[in-house]
Amino acid sequence: MYEYKFVEIKLSRWNSEPKENYHEIIANHAKDGWRFVQLFAPVTSGNGSSSFFEIIFERFLH
Repeated sequence: MYEYKFVEIKLSRWNSEPKENYHEIIANHAKDGWRFVQLFAPVTSGNGSSSFFEIIFERFLH
C-alpha cells in the first residue's frame, strides 16, 4: 500500500515563477523516503494559466 503527499507551490502573479525552490523540496522529501510522482498545475484563470502547482509524492507503507 502507498501513502501520498501533496505539496502546493504558489507562483508569482507577476512572472509566474515559483515562490519556493522546488528542487530543494523534491530533494528533501526524497531523503525522507518520498518518491516524486508528478507535478500538477491546474488551470486557475480564464487565460489558461495557473497560480500554483502541486508536487505529488508517494512512498510505500511497510
